[in-house]
Order: sequence, then C-alpha cells, then structure tokens
Amino acid sequence: MRSACCLAAPRAASGESGESDGRLGRVELLRVTNPDDRRLDEYRALTDTALRTVNDPAGGLYIAESTKVIARAVAAGHRPRSVLVQERRIDDIRAIVGDLDVPVYVVPDEVAESVTGFAVHRGTIASMHRPELPTVREVLDGARLVLILENLGDHTNVGAAFRAAAGLGADAVLVSPGGADPLYRRSVRVSMGTVFQVPWTRITDWESAVADLHAARFDIAALALRDDAVTLDAYAAERRERVAVVMGAEGDGLSRTALEMADTVVTIPMFGGVDSLNVASAAAVALWALGPR
Repeated sequence: MRSACCLAAPRAASGESGESDGRLGRVELLRVTNPDDRRLDEYRALTDTALRTVNDPAGGLYIAESTKVIARAVAAGHRPRSVLVQERRIDDIRAIVGDLDVPVYVVPDEVAESVTGFAVHRGTIASMHRPELPTVREVLDGARLVLILENLGDHTNVGAAFRAAAGLGADAVLVSPGGADPLYRRSVRVSMGTVFQVPWTRITDWESAVADLHAARFDIAALALRDDAVTLDAYAAERRERVAVVMGAEGDGLSRTALEMADTVVTIPMFGGVDSLNVASAAAVALWALGPR
C-alpha cells in the first residue's frame, strides 16, 4: 500500500487563492476561498469512476465523508491525500489528522458546496488513497463467519450489508467481481465507516473462491427461495464451525453458479404473504442467527 506521505500533495498553482492558516499538529491549515482552486479538483463531481482511474497516485482514490467515517478509515490504516474542512469542523478533525502529513483545506460553506455540488452537511470530506486489497486466503485466515455479496449493484445495500456484518459479528466480507464498490462514497456513508472495520476483498472467480473457502473448512450457505432449502433456524441449530453466507442481488437473486457451488441452500421463513426481505435486511437476519453468542 502506498502511503500519502510518500506522494506529492496538490499545491497551489499561480493565481490560485490560498494562504497558511496556522498549524494543526504536523498539518498546515490552508484557507481556500476560490472554488476554482485546482487543489480542490479531487472533490469536484466526486464520481467513483473518475477517482479510481486517476493516474496520480497509483491505485486511485476514494472519498470519505464526516469525521466519524474519516476517523474509522485512518484507524484502519488508510491514508488521506488531503482533507477539505469547513470552519465549524476544524476542531473535530484535529484528533484525526493532526499527526499526519497531509494538507487540510479550510473552506467557507459556499465554496464546499460549489466544489462538490451538494451541501456538505457533515462539514468534512477527505480524499483517501485506495488501499491494495488482500487475497481471499488472507481475509479468511482466522475467520469463522463470512458474508459473501454476489453482484450487489446498489451502493446503499452494499453499505447496509457491511454495517450488518460489522454489528453482528461477521469476520470478513467477500465481494463478487460484478458487485458495487464498497469504497464508493454512498456505500461508505451508509455503512457509517464500517467498510473500514470489517476485512474484505474481491473474489476473482467462483471456482478459486470456493476452493479457498473449502480449504479453510467453511460450509457455504446460499440464501435463496428454493423448495429444497433448509430453514435458517434449522441450519443455525447445527452450529457449523465456519460458515460463509452468500447473498444475491435484489430481484435477480443468486446466480446458478453460486447456487451450484453452495454446500447448503438456506431460506428465511416468511409470513404475511411476503416472500423475501431486502438483501441487507436478510443478511442481518442470517448473521444474527449464525453469529457469536
């Protein structure tokens, strides 16, 4: 993983507004009053595709919003490239980045909104270096309960699933190649920063992932509506030592490949004429039933 301190931070170009506004530990506060200042370019539009494909730094960036989320990212070892903060949040950011060698841009509310395109209610945004993902084997090492998200395209559902994983005792999350990015701005926000708390990585293909799961002695439980499915309470009563819970996308559900690769198909009994739950809600129910007591 490349650290922010090893890369050149954005600097003011000729004619750009900005002046030193004192020190924040090792960090120099830089007041920026011009929304066109090029040092704020990473905060414009905030599209995930653009951030992931920037050439400097290698690996791309992601955006973290709010002091709570930024604090969790930094605590997980992620490194900020820069921070954009409004006046009212300077003290809040002090304990988080005060010892890091990163530029902190202090901007008026109207500049923050002009640059990002929305009202920055939480007052703080950080441009973060995207870390190198671990291998599946590294993520599974020592884990007993794993959540696998197959082809979840909705960033809100991804963030909510990570929050459930963190709160209900999952040790890791695996994300399929076609799934939404957990580090996308909305995913991070909905997860309340728990995407930094739970170890996760992407699966390259089902065959190798299943091989790694079986090598680590996981029982793969696919949640699906099927006549031969075992009810969640019956499956939970068996208390398998290691379980990987596989959740599919809204509407389409799990792929045929995922179902064929599963050791057990599990269903959540439903009432009131409702056949299924939202994927993040279903993940929460399953993790609660199978998690630590």
